[in-house]
Amino acid sequence: MFDASLMDRLQCWVGLRAAPVQDDELSFQHRQIQEELQHLLVPQGRRVPMPMAVCVLAIVAMAWAKGPAVWILAWAAALFSIMSLRIWLMGRFPSLMHYPTSQRMQWLMMISVCQGLGFSASALFSPYMSDYQCMVQTIILLGLCAGAVSTTAGYWPLLKTFLMPVTLANAMVWLTGLGGQHSVTWLELTVGGLIFVFGWILFNLAKDSYRILSESVLIRRQQIKSNQQLKTALQQAEQAMQAKTRFLAAASHDLRQPMHTLTLLGGALERKPLDPPTRQIVDHVNQALVSLSTQMDALLDISKLDAQVVSVNSQVFNLGHWLARLVDEFQPVALARRLKLSLSCASSAYVSTDPGLLERIVRNLIDNALKYTVEGEVSVHVEAQEGLWVLRVQDTGCGIAEQEQHKVFEEFYQIGNKERDRAKGLGLGLSIVARLVDLLDLSLELNSVPDQGTCFTLSLEVAPAETQAPVGMAEQGNPEFLQGLKVLVVDDEEPVRQAMQALLGSYGCEVWLASTTRQALLHCLQHLPDVALVDYRLSGSDDGIAAVQSLRGAVPGLAVLLISGDTAPERLREAQAAGLQLLHKPVRAHQLVQAMEALMTA
Repeated sequence: MFDASLMDRLQCWVGLRAAPVQDDELSFQHRQIQEELQHLLVPQGRRVPMPMAVCVLAIVAMAWAKGPAVWILAWAAALFSIMSLRIWLMGRFPSLMHYPTSQRMQWLMMISVCQGLGFSASALFSPYMSDYQCMVQTIILLGLCAGAVSTTAGYWPLLKTFLMPVTLANAMVWLTGLGGQHSVTWLELTVGGLIFVFGWILFNLAKDSYRILSESVLIRRQQIKSNQQLKTALQQAEQAMQAKTRFLAAASHDLRQPMHTLTLLGGALERKPLDPPTRQIVDHVNQALVSLSTQMDALLDISKLDAQVVSVNSQVFNLGHWLARLVDEFQPVALARRLKLSLSCASSAYVSTDPGLLERIVRNLIDNALKYTVEGEVSVHVEAQEGLWVLRVQDTGCGIAEQEQHKVFEEFYQIGNKERDRAKGLGLGLSIVARLVDLLDLSLELNSVPDQGTCFTLSLEVAPAETQAPVGMAEQGNPEFLQGLKVLVVDDEEPVRQAMQALLGSYGCEVWLASTTRQALLHCLQHLPDVALVDYRLSGSDDGIAAVQSLRGAVPGLAVLLISGDTAPERLREAQAAGLQLLHKPVRAHQLVQAMEALMTA
């Protein structure tokens, strides 16, 4: 390996620097530029010696006739040795990256110093050459100097180790009358002066070349750094989104458990014979639970859409009849707010899309319009326009400022609800609308003027008129179907088990309760159930899907309903992959009856 102290003394002697510079004293940016420069020099390590070798042979040929053969051969051998060393060093360079940047640069300077001194020594052969040969020698050396600007990318500490000795020796040949062959004339002085001028020009070209290299390196490094920062920011944003989704799912689950218990007990209590005042209290309790359940369902919708487990079931239906039913449902709300709710839609309006998902979109738009309109009206208007049915929900409410219009589709963002009035919802309605619009591949536009009102425009493709069954009619189920049905309830929370037993018992079901898979299997061995209602998240490592698999191993073909308050996207995908029907807590009485009837008659 090279002697670093010898390298330091040699560099000081040729004026490279005043004293050794340690790698840690270089600026970070300077080291980056040196690294890039070395990556440029290494591929040239095997190419540059070839034209240099041709130049050496040309000078040998010109000096051979009259010059001392021994010295000429020794000079050529020294240069070929230096070029061989350069080729060897460049070949080893990739394996030397563990050395400091400055030390690797010193090795390159060592090679450049040796080459510069070697080619400048060719001036000693000028007395043995003719004037014409001396001119050719000058051209060769100046060409090597010009090429050095390119091969060193203008890096002056490296370039001057070659440029300065070669330029100085070349000029001195002419300024001394071609090595003392004849007296110095104005021609020799002019050529010598032009050589110095050429060297000065190369120096300025080198500065420009190095400046361009430095700027490109720093820009590229900054771009890499910016890309890394952007990648980190995206990862943090994704992690934040995942954390938010997990938080919503966990919060939803923890809130749904007691709500589920209350809903079941409310349904059971509703079926009891009660006096009018008590009946009124029960009705108010159930209405409050329905309102709270509706808000929790909004969280569930977000999780379902994020989990991509919402399927689209398109069908052709009459838009006018469909909207009439929906508007009729909102008429009591409009009357209570002293607002006019109107509908205008041609009877020939037929569309093809998923009516259930479209209902969530339009229902949210109408509900929002009614919430944010103090006086005036809300209109639902449909008109034909270039092969589309354009549905507009327009209100005379408070409107939305232009700078806030893009924010209203974000989760939990609400305008004019700093006090978080629960009557105005959670701020998830338009976020759900945006996701559903993308899912159905529809177009939604927002136009709003503060203090004048808001208009949401939804474009749907025209479909040919077809005869279809009524769309969107909710079925309540047949409670008589449950009489005498044998039901196994598997849930790790005792209040939920007791509430489920109270509700199903009021319908005449035989109910067995279990808190674990093991208890459920023991019940199956004693009593064969007709249907099992299994909680998704059981205690410990036990879970609903594994419990269902064990129960069906004991009772093949057992009808199962999976019930869960967990809305995490991964849980929803797992339930879908298992092919199980999933009900989300809180489950109202008519939902449970309808689902059990559909399951048993399937």
